[in-house]
Amino acid sequence: MNLLQGKTAIITGATRGIGKGIAEIFAQQGANVAFTYSSSVEAANALEKELNVLGIKAKGYQSNAANYDDAQELVASVLETFGGVDILVNNAGITKDNLLMRMSEEDFDKVIEVNLKSVFNMTKAVQRTMLKQRKGSIINMSSVVGVKGNAGQANYAASKSGIIGFSKSVALELGSRNIRSNVVAPGFIETEMTEKLDEKVVDGWRNAIPLKRGGTPEDIANTCLFLASDLSAYITGQVLNVDGGMLT
Repeated sequence: MNLLQGKTAIITGATRGIGKGIAEIFAQQGANVAFTYSSSVEAANALEKELNVLGIKAKGYQSNAANYDDAQELVASVLETFGGVDILVNNAGITKDNLLMRMSEEDFDKVIEVNLKSVFNMTKAVQRTMLKQRKGSIINMSSVVGVKGNAGQANYAASKSGIIGFSKSVALELGSRNIRSNVVAPGFIETEMTEKLDEKVVDGWRNAIPLKRGGTPEDIANTCLFLASDLSAYITGQVLNVDGGMLT
């Protein structure tokens, strides 16, 4: 039995890493997938092909979730093509790390805009449809850094922490309409981005994690699958730390 059979999901920032892992697992479980990307057209076309082979409907949209009007237009296009939206995964995000004393106003604003305002934009854009359907699952990607903070990432931590407060508020507002809002807080996940780091540094991080390994995009995608599906029908307003025990 496919856990997401017949459902339609929107996933932002899905051409690589965690977003791609979520798109793949959702499609394998029967969901139609609308995904966004900012610039990587080739990667988007490749993912679209890969997902469509699974017998579901998949379509990539070049869209900037940090822009309010873009988000509205995106959801209107998805509704036209797919006929509905059951699941929203707000995964798009960036980092611009620096110590506070060296952090520019621009680097602070940009991270808040892309990571946090995009969640507001996309949630507003799907809200009416989900209210009409009287069902929906919203999954917002925070981070272990949003839960405990991290030196050199005040902007990123603020954005990811803000996502938690926003999601809990949405859970309280929309719960009576059977719309659920939850947060996934990944720890150290090994993706294309971490491959560029020094192996000794990465080993140090792995050894500090109780499960002694970095997470995979699949680890995060499986958690999102649970939150998107009816298996989690009575779970809302929660933060799931998927971090190998880092915050234990």
